[in-house]
Amino acid sequence: MAYQALYRKWRPDNFEDVKGQDHIVTTLRNQIKASHIGHAYLLTGTRGTGKTTIAKIMAKAVNCENPKEDGSPCNECAVCKAINEQRYPYVHEIDAASNTGVDSVREIINNIIYSPTEGKYIVYIIDEVHMVSPSAFNALLKTLEEPPEYAIFILATTDPQKIPVTILSRCQRYDFKRITINTITDRLKELMANEGINVSEDALKYVAKAGDGSMRDSLSLLDQCISFYLGQDIDLEKVVDVLGAVNSEVLSKIYNDIVNSDVSSLMNYVEDLIMDGRELSSLVDDFIQYLRNILLAKEAPEVADIMELPTEQWRLIVEDSKKCDTDILIRYIRETSELSNRLKISSQKRVDVEIAFVKMCKPQMQTDIESLHQRIADLEKELASLKEMAASGTVVTKELLENVSSSQPAATTEAMPESLDEALKDLAPADKETIEQLVVNYAKFKDIYAKEDPVGKGVLDNARLCKSDKPATIRLVFERDSQRLLIDNFKDGLENCLKGFLKRDINILYESVNDKNRELAKNVNLITLKVEEA
Repeated sequence: MAYQALYRKWRPDNFEDVKGQDHIVTTLRNQIKASHIGHAYLLTGTRGTGKTTIAKIMAKAVNCENPKEDGSPCNECAVCKAINEQRYPYVHEIDAASNTGVDSVREIINNIIYSPTEGKYIVYIIDEVHMVSPSAFNALLKTLEEPPEYAIFILATTDPQKIPVTILSRCQRYDFKRITINTITDRLKELMANEGINVSEDALKYVAKAGDGSMRDSLSLLDQCISFYLGQDIDLEKVVDVLGAVNSEVLSKIYNDIVNSDVSSLMNYVEDLIMDGRELSSLVDDFIQYLRNILLAKEAPEVADIMELPTEQWRLIVEDSKKCDTDILIRYIRETSELSNRLKISSQKRVDVEIAFVKMCKPQMQTDIESLHQRIADLEKELASLKEMAASGTVVTKELLENVSSSQPAATTEAMPESLDEALKDLAPADKETIEQLVVNYAKFKDIYAKEDPVGKGVLDNARLCKSDKPATIRLVFERDSQRLLIDNFKDGLENCLKGFLKRDINILYESVNDKNRELAKNVNLITLKVEEA
């Protein structure tokens, strides 16, 4: 006998073998047992969830000569065998995608007037019924509303919203759910035992997840893996290799390179994946799912059971969730989702992927709020590290102490101040000439500050420098209060850097233009950077 694909060979022929649709199976069984059989059914749901399978089982059950007590067909009588062998004349399976016109419907109407000579019912199974034309639906309408008592229509579709309401209202509707990963895994394990093929549970679970809720897709993917490694045991690594997918360790490596802003390592790794034949669109889609899992692990760890992930994979995700803030994760997900959309029409997929990954590694290249949050978080980590090192008396920041030490005797390691504040506390107050010098050299100061703190410098670009009536004081005026609030994260570093630049002690007043300060708004040029008299 010719080889049969697994999904055809193991298609359920009774209600007991239908997995993941208990709510539908129970209802149909009860109807058959009580002889409360409807004349029209609409089965809806995503591909591979059992719509056509249940339609065929239903056709057998209503015609079975010796039905079981639970409503299932016996699969032993002449009618059941004829239906299984597709030679029963009163069960018609019609592909609506190929028979969309009104002529096909008229043929049904003309034939339905003849009652069956064997069995109890004529059953019409119309698959992908949403493909039927409007005129064909209109022709079917009257027959569907008042069919002969021996006729049953079972309509199946993946797109119920395209079916006219007049048709929907005449059918009993059953919505098929996506089958859970655990349910698919258990079914695959059962079938592999029957086939005598050794497949690891991790491999089966990975195939089930790749099937995306479809039993048929999962069986087709597993069939592909078995054919590639014919006669061999199948493990997770082999499944990943055949499907061209990437496992969690690969996705974790990409994630960690992005979090650590290690562009070189990330680009080399992408090169290796491409040379190994990994498909970039699948890589990005898998990475989106991995980021989503990290986000859920961080914000809702109690959903671990719902995610149906292997223990080791969940442990890796939980560990990775500790390395990044939520707003940064959301930025990563947004960037990769946009990348996924671009790849659908891109002729330079590799370039698009590399650019997106570099942007994720370098938040300073972007100005959106999530990128700014990441830059602030990175800066806070660096400042904490520098303060710890400075407090230990082993290091000081380069640009700042170069300016300070130029006017003071060189200090030995033993005489080094305990902190940066200690090094700057004895500076003389800035006089009028010093402030005027700041006005002239303000752009140079910003360049120096940018080396110390590029993120803080970006916030500073939103401010305008103004003179103050108070001694040893300048004013930084922002256009909006939200901009002024952002500078709070950088005040200490900014003030210390400015003191080191001037070699004088100076105070900074942080203000914003608002409705209560209209006079100030007139005196501050909010377009070009310049000092104004306020």
